[in-house]
Amino acid sequence: MKYKETAVITEQREIAPDIFSMWLQTDAIAKEAVPGQFISLYSHDKSRMLPRPVSICQIDGTKGRVRLVYRIAGKGTEEFSGYGKGDTLEVVGPLGNGFPLNREYDRVFLVGGGIGIPPMAGLAERLPGEKLIVAGYRNSEVFLKEELEKNGKLYLASEDGSVGTKGNVLDAVRENHLTAQALFACGPAPMLRALKAYAAEQGMDCYLSLEERMACGVGACLACVCRSMDVDAHTHVKNKRICKDGPVFSADEIDLG
Repeated sequence: MKYKETAVITEQREIAPDIFSMWLQTDAIAKEAVPGQFISLYSHDKSRMLPRPVSICQIDGTKGRVRLVYRIAGKGTEEFSGYGKGDTLEVVGPLGNGFPLNREYDRVFLVGGGIGIPPMAGLAERLPGEKLIVAGYRNSEVFLKEELEKNGKLYLASEDGSVGTKGNVLDAVRENHLTAQALFACGPAPMLRALKAYAAEQGMDCYLSLEERMACGVGACLACVCRSMDVDAHTHVKNKRICKDGPVFSADEIDLG
């Protein structure tokens, strides 16, 4: 079930250049949310009619709060970054589907790239079993390291080699000779494409959270579709709506090219 709430910002700070952490008091959403879902935030500027989708980083159901970690990508997120404790935002959520939490694996990979890292923090808190967390950054501007380390063994990769393995997340997996039974990931399309192929090669279950620009966020506008392996009952073509059918998919459901 999704809710529309006036959420109160209880904390906001910049945790890396242009990357902000925001805690929202949003009781109904926090009660229902699961890792992998997202929230739509509405601008105070009425000329920006469409909400901005932001993935959920952490969920504090006891205190009725959710944490969002987002990058400034345009005027909407730039506006949000200027707010502080006590300010309010109109929000809708939780939206989409989350990662499966009822599968039993002894050891899993949690893989995040760039702004796809935040959902892994919340997933690591809730997912049972041993967790090998692989986080890929552009450079030494690392964020959420402490949160990730609390709930799993963390391995880092960076494009310039300034932290961890020089290269991408799969380079880190191979360099450290890591193995697991399943893979959960969120990040840019090229990373997810490579992880899907790797999981198939290794015979692993694989769940991918897709990043995409969204308009309505509820599946009505068909602006955020991806190619699917089967014909979709809604569109009658080989498409799935990332906001409604996803953003989390089993890797064998989708065609990433």
